[in-house]
Amino acid sequence: MGLLGAAPLALGQETTIKVDVDRVNILFSVRDKQNSFVNTLTKEDFEIREDAKVQEIKTFSRESDLPLTLGLLVDVSVSQGRLIDIERSAAAQFFRQVLRQKDVAFLISFGSDADLLQDVTGSASSLERALRELHVSGNATAGINPGPIPTTARGTIMFDAIYLAATEKLQSEVGRKAVILITDGVDQGSRVKQSEAINSALKSDALIYSIYYVDSMFYGGFGGGGEGTLKKMSDETGGRLFHVDRKNSLESIFQQIQEEMRSQYSVSYSSTNAARDGGYRKLEIKTKNKDLKVQARKGYFAPSS
Repeated sequence: MGLLGAAPLALGQETTIKVDVDRVNILFSVRDKQNSFVNTLTKEDFEIREDAKVQEIKTFSRESDLPLTLGLLVDVSVSQGRLIDIERSAAAQFFRQVLRQKDVAFLISFGSDADLLQDVTGSASSLERALRELHVSGNATAGINPGPIPTTARGTIMFDAIYLAATEKLQSEVGRKAVILITDGVDQGSRVKQSEAINSALKSDALIYSIYYVDSMFYGGFGGGGEGTLKKMSDETGGRLFHVDRKNSLESIFQQIQEEMRSQYSVSYSSTNAARDGGYRKLEIKTKNKDLKVQARKGYFAPSS
């Protein structure tokens, strides 16, 4: 049984790319030197380049009211065992605060298996009930729906979980989409590679917000070593990497993510490259004000004929 309770999607299987080459949609945020969000810019303040060629912006809006679909992916491997209670409480509060009318979310836990604990719903109370199902995943398969991926005992199939969330859940959704990943960033046993996980998010138009949360006691007082992995996935998709530490609690990070998702620009353009070759197109968004920093995905995949 797959993540959705139906036939599992085979890893490595070709997926349908839903980006229309005639209208490429991008969500992004802009910050100033003080790292504050800038929400007062207009279409004339931006330039978009695809593979170094300037594109004409067709639509532009600030603080988009497009529906929001969130996938919360929580690492429940042995290395995260002492952190789960904190994650459960903070995530429940986040769902209560962030979900508005037409917004939906789902919850997946991953360790040695990827388990869908709550399917797509707009109910914060349903998500909160599902959060109570979070528990350490070791040798035994657990959760509401067993994950479809055979792995070694005590593995952490982070890349597989991202791939499955993007292809089985997010790709069919419309509007704004994001994966929120709580983990120490260590992957063991995934069948897909990091690049495939990133590409699946790009093909689904989903940002990855990574929350680097490490139980230093488990690692003998050191970090888990997965920070660079998380940063790459977030940077490529237009999301951001956060660190839980003495200055930043998990609750405050959830608040920052909520603020960022409500402070985005939404633009679209018609690509000058009409080829339907399934190829990767590099994106670059610049502002006329050199003191401002744009946070956006690095590219997208064109449709395949």
